[in-house]
Amino acid sequence: MKNGSLESIALRGIRAWGRHGANAGEQDVPQPLDIELHLMVDVRAARTSDALSDTVDYAALHALVTRLVATERYRLLERLGESILSAVMLDQKIALASVTIAKPGLLDGATPSVSLSKVRTSKSKKRRKRPKA
Repeated sequence: MKNGSLESIALRGIRAWGRHGANAGEQDVPQPLDIELHLMVDVRAARTSDALSDTVDYAALHALVTRLVATERYRLLERLGESILSAVMLDQKIALASVTIAKPGLLDGATPSVSLSKVRTSKSKKRRKRPKA
């Protein structure tokens, strides 16, 4: 991917319910987590094709994130964020992904959040190649 071929795509307002936390009782019942994804994506083909296969599928990303939040359990939001980023970066069109996870119900009047990013490097592309059969 050339630097000039990337566009920013954001998926905001994802509300997912999960059992994540280090404090006593946080994993006993599902609690809401608010999630935002910001992606840098090569969408050159989508600009002319108008084909969903040439960009990222927002519905699939939403389903992926809500499934991970609901089915996995971690003490730290940082670990949940890494799980989300690793899954999102499986799409080779995504060059960079950032996730912000907030816990609106945790602190009285304050909303803690964690933001993490992951960048695709040429080295990570090489690791993902599978041997020819």
